[in-house]
Amino acid sequence: MEKTPRGTPVGVDDPYEFAGVCDHLTGEGTCRYAFDHYEHDPEFARERALEGYECPVADPETDETWADCPHFRSRNRDRECVRCGLEEKRMAHSDERPLLEEHHLSYDDRLRPSSEQRTATSEDARGERLAHEITVYLCRWCHAKVHNSWARITDDAAPDPEAIATLEGRRSRELDESGFESAARRYDRDDRE
Repeated sequence: MEKTPRGTPVGVDDPYEFAGVCDHLTGEGTCRYAFDHYEHDPEFARERALEGYECPVADPETDETWADCPHFRSRNRDRECVRCGLEEKRMAHSDERPLLEEHHLSYDDRLRPSSEQRTATSEDARGERLAHEITVYLCRWCHAKVHNSWARITDDAAPDPEAIATLEGRRSRELDESGFESAARRYDRDDRE
């Protein structure tokens, strides 16, 4: 199983199974990274410019995969836990801890310790190629289970009872706020307290 830089498990053997489309890929199949951040990797930007900024991975006629691109990044945008399916419910103007947390399946070189001495295409001390940033969302209960045990993201899991209670509590508070109460009654009630 893949591990974080601190040695805790991330819950998958192959992070690329959970990787979506690259965050830098445009709807036209071009690489926005090469165009917007050419100064970070001029050689890569020149190669893409010669090809009209086309993403080689998005081209169905090539055999390249996301793992072949030195600047691949995939962050999940779905606001639900990939393990148990719990949906996010954020309360406006509240400091409450979110139900969902971003979980790294693989870390970009810039997120690793001592990354200032490496480039995105370099190898680490063990000779392994450095990984890409691949993230998904996990509820904080599944997140703890994955990092603190051998729980996997692919486990058939139901939301934790505490997670359901927290979600329902937020929903009921949201419904209370959406109910109509005249300002006169609200302020009258506040004055009496």
